[in-house]
Amino acid sequence: MNPEIIIVPIFFLAFVWMVKIISDNRIRRLLIEKGKLDESAKYLYQHQAAANPLSSVKWGLVLIGIGAALLLSQFFPYTFSDEAMFGLISLFAGLGFLIYYFLTKKQAGEGQDRSMM
Repeated sequence: MNPEIIIVPIFFLAFVWMVKIISDNRIRRLLIEKGKLDESAKYLYQHQAAANPLSSVKWGLVLIGIGAALLLSQFFPYTFSDEAMFGLISLFAGLGFLIYYFLTKKQAGEGQDRSMM
C-alpha cells in the first residue's frame, strides 16, 4: 500500500480536528463571558482550565528532556547506539517528571503554609 495515500488524509483529518477543538473552545469561552450558561456548566468549563496550572509546566519539562536527549545523541552519534538513545529519552523524560513532582510538592507545601497563617 502506498504511504502517501494514507498520510494526506491523516494530516487533513488532524487539521480539521484541531480547528474543531479550537472553535468549540472559543464558543464555550464566549458563552461563559456573556453569561448564557447556567452555573453548573460554568463550573465544569472553568474547572478544566484551572484544575492544575502546572500541567503545562509538566509537559514542557518532559518535552525539554526529550529534546535534550535527542540533541545529546546528535552531538555524539558514534557514542550512543539506537537502544541507548531510547534509554536517554526515557531517562530525561523521567527527570522532567521528577522535577515536576518536586515543583508541585513545593507549591502544595507553600499553599498549606499560607492557609495556616
